[in-house]
Amino acid sequence: MGTLGQIVFCSMITLIIIFGAAIILILALSFSGKLSEVSSNDVTPVANLGEDELLSCYLNSQVQPARFRDVSVTWEKKGLRDPVYRYLDGAPSLADQAPLFKGRTQLFPDALVAGNASLLLRSVRQSDAGEYTCSISSSGGSGKVKVQLRTAAFSVPIFKFTNGVLVAEAPRWFPEPRVTWVDFFGAVLNGSTSLVKNSAGIFQVVSRLQPINFSEIYICRIQNDLVTARSQETVTDSGVKGNTYFTFSAASSLLASTHLSIMTSVLCIYYLT
Repeated sequence: MGTLGQIVFCSMITLIIIFGAAIILILALSFSGKLSEVSSNDVTPVANLGEDELLSCYLNSQVQPARFRDVSVTWEKKGLRDPVYRYLDGAPSLADQAPLFKGRTQLFPDALVAGNASLLLRSVRQSDAGEYTCSISSSGGSGKVKVQLRTAAFSVPIFKFTNGVLVAEAPRWFPEPRVTWVDFFGAVLNGSTSLVKNSAGIFQVVSRLQPINFSEIYICRIQNDLVTARSQETVTDSGVKGNTYFTFSAASSLLASTHLSIMTSVLCIYYLT
């Protein structure tokens, strides 16, 4: 066992690292907002495979409504030599556009004059996942922002009540999900789930729960590392009634510093013993 002084020393080191990481994060956010003048409403979006996704990017302005002139925009993807999309001199400039994005990307010229350079990406593919950089230059300011696009497949489950069994079916999930049933008070229930993967690697989910009591609330949670679907359902004489909503995981900006703090604590424990 370590002495009291050693324990205090390790505790102080851990606290310094945590506060230092917090200060760095605050400064980084402050500088990214004031020096670049470019922001995004969501820097870690989750796109549903096969559907369209809007990657947010816009110029900040102290005056509303803002009007910008001479707006130039370039969207790039890390690992690609050619741009995802480029807008110059009042028109798209796509001669050297990356082949993977031809015919699948769009800006909105009417929105550009207000500083909105958000990119519409059509029919999202798994290969679209990655880090994007939006760069804007205009009469009212310039800068860039990074957007980390994540891809998944998720669908609303359909519920049926047949022969005393409550069944949830969801046709599209990726990455591989897990299913949990709980009652209204959060107690875990014993459901059975089957997953069938198609040739594209997308999972079909079928989950069953029994026995069922009429008019009681049952909650089915389908989730993976990116998306969670939470459905609250009640079985009545007229059928199954309820609703579903989605939540998306957020990439933690303090992940690395938290890991460092944990490692420091582990080393301190090892040192003290």
